[in-house]
Amino acid sequence: MSAIPLPSALVNRLRSARRVAVLTGAGISAESGVPTFREAQTGLWAQYNPEELATPRAFRRQPKLVWEWYAWRQQRIRQAEPNPGHQALVSMERHIPEFTLITQNVDSLHRRAGSHQILELHGNIFRTKCFSEDRPVESWPDGDEIPPRCPRCGGLLRPDVVWFGEMLPATALHAAEHAAATAEIFFSIGTSALVYPAADLPLRALDAGATVVEINPQPTPLSSRVTFSLNGAAGEILPALVAQAWEAI
Repeated sequence: MSAIPLPSALVNRLRSARRVAVLTGAGISAESGVPTFREAQTGLWAQYNPEELATPRAFRRQPKLVWEWYAWRQQRIRQAEPNPGHQALVSMERHIPEFTLITQNVDSLHRRAGSHQILELHGNIFRTKCFSEDRPVESWPDGDEIPPRCPRCGGLLRPDVVWFGEMLPATALHAAEHAAATAEIFFSIGTSALVYPAADLPLRALDAGATVVEINPQPTPLSSRVTFSLNGAAGEILPALVAQAWEAI
């Protein structure tokens, strides 16, 4: 892995950095076999448009259908394992005093890999909350009703993810903006740089004078603006970068 040629200036900056922020998107999970949101529709679900299922309106109209779709997606994600890109970010976190991992993914692969300082901008598909009260719910009585109901208020339970038409969680977004504005190095990994407000984070980092690094197999609208644009898979580039920054000392 360490044989992959990487800019020496980047390796040296990373080795001495104290504040690093990382933004990850669907690309890093795709390397683990997790289909992207729009690629996920197969079999029974191929007839449905995911953008029409992932909305509060769809849940109000057909809560059972939406709950079962997310249960199916959970099952598919459970079959995936963190890849070397996820593992390399765990290693990076150990070396950086102030490290923030910001993710647009809802699949928990960063947590399963062992990362700790995680901001989940779009929620987590394995968490549940009350649709009526917008409160987290960790357990509920067994029963046949789908979706189950909130043990506190009797409202329907829903996945704790951000649907179309909903705002990102304010606390996580503000923390992400702060991390971007104060980072010495900011990584944008496996993201299209098209979905706002997450796509604004590397631009905030650039405006604040950070070294901004993009890791993506294909160019994005961000590529021409970053300090370093590394074309390739996160599972190959990140382990090489970590190895050259610290293991080669």
